[in-house]
Amino acid sequence: MKKVLAFDFGASSGRAMLGTFDGEKISLQEIHRFSNDPVEVCGNFHWDILRLFYEIKQGILKCAHSGNKDISAIGIDTWGVDFGLLDKENSLIGNPFHYRDKRTDGMIEKACEIAGREFIFDKTGVQIIWFNTAYQLLSMTLKNSSSLNNAKTLLLTPDLLNYFLTGVQTTERTIASTTQLYNPNTKTWALDLMEKLNIPKEIFTPIVDAGTIIGNLTPELCDELDIGAIPVVAVASHDTASAVASVPIVDEEDYVYISSGTWSLMGIESDTPIINEKSYKHNFTNEIGYNGKVRFLKNIMGLWIVQECKRQWEREGDNVSFAELEIAAQDATPFESFINPDDTSFATPGNMPKRIKEFCEKTNQKVPQTKGEILRCVYQSIALKYRYTVDCLQDILGKELKVIHIVGGGIKDKTLCKLTAHATNKKVIAGPVEATAIGNIAVQLISLGEIENITEARKIIANSFETTTYMPEDSLIWDSAYEKYKGII
Repeated sequence: MKKVLAFDFGASSGRAMLGTFDGEKISLQEIHRFSNDPVEVCGNFHWDILRLFYEIKQGILKCAHSGNKDISAIGIDTWGVDFGLLDKENSLIGNPFHYRDKRTDGMIEKACEIAGREFIFDKTGVQIIWFNTAYQLLSMTLKNSSSLNNAKTLLLTPDLLNYFLTGVQTTERTIASTTQLYNPNTKTWALDLMEKLNIPKEIFTPIVDAGTIIGNLTPELCDELDIGAIPVVAVASHDTASAVASVPIVDEEDYVYISSGTWSLMGIESDTPIINEKSYKHNFTNEIGYNGKVRFLKNIMGLWIVQECKRQWEREGDNVSFAELEIAAQDATPFESFINPDDTSFATPGNMPKRIKEFCEKTNQKVPQTKGEILRCVYQSIALKYRYTVDCLQDILGKELKVIHIVGGGIKDKTLCKLTAHATNKKVIAGPVEATAIGNIAVQLISLGEIENITEARKIIANSFETTTYMPEDSLIWDSAYEKYKGII
């Protein structure tokens, strides 16, 4: 038996997952789960990074106390783009900003004015979207930020947590590729873009490949936690990269993946970056996956909209469950109204049901009133956005994509999985649900020499975890709804 510990951080929660490999199958055990609660203070939105590091230590302690002190490695994956700054004494300068902070308002337009939209895409191949690291840093340079002026080092979130564990400062490649400051062709930082945007180049650290063992737990942590000097692996530390590593493909080709959760990350794997007129037109991104693969994908607003609706109803005193909301959506009349999930009005926290109604009213549609009508509108709109994205992918690639693999916590929402099959008219295979943690664990096992490569890892994952298949139905009805949807978005 080989045991490794994976820390998987999402936008609202985190967990420590113990992975055990017996030579044939991987099994999972949740060791520690905790909330990830961003904090709004003085008009800004921050991550409570020291609290998150405290929870990492709690996860290691719980792992040791549960009889699993013999773990062989630790790996961390998180969301992309966000970062912490260290001063010349290697101390953290303030709490890192949350990507939904409003400081990036207007920064895309400013960056395009300075560097040119086509230049930015040509150098990075990354979808131009408001929260990217490039626009966060541009905001700081334009405001002559004292934090940035005093910074010696920038570390993206998983790299920052790895630094807290090991004292080693590096940047893992998959997380670097989320910044819109990484060039996937040269496989280095996009220094020419940094220069145009006046972003200080010297604060960025060397890039290491996913799967690199960067160091061991510091002696101070070993004493505090009463545990050995466990190696820390820079896994595919962008959570989507870890999730994609877990897609249980064996012999399939021409498939699409969706990493489904708060966000939906939808795309394909490519051997090389796809940076051309069509990918620019359709605003796709070239991020890096495990083993140098390119994750050619699009960010789509996913179950965030459903989650925010639920939070709003809870604020109003109605503590309805996700299961009850799913049933209400299924019972509502279909195709009466649609939204564009990626409209900026849905990007930030707030009264999401009100915003959905306002969008429908503004676009001259029937305005949903009940919870079921609102959620039906959201679900079918996300599913049709998936179809639109598949159409764009097929146009860029010049071939048909036959199967959609959905992985991640979003597959618990069976309504969305079912509607995705219907809307896209493609077979959908859903699973595994713990995709990000499984991909994290698989990369650790490859790094330790327990699994030969990612191909073998995916076969083991397919043999270890169940999947559910959804087949398309009512294609003509959905075709008609899709034409109506395209007219609205």
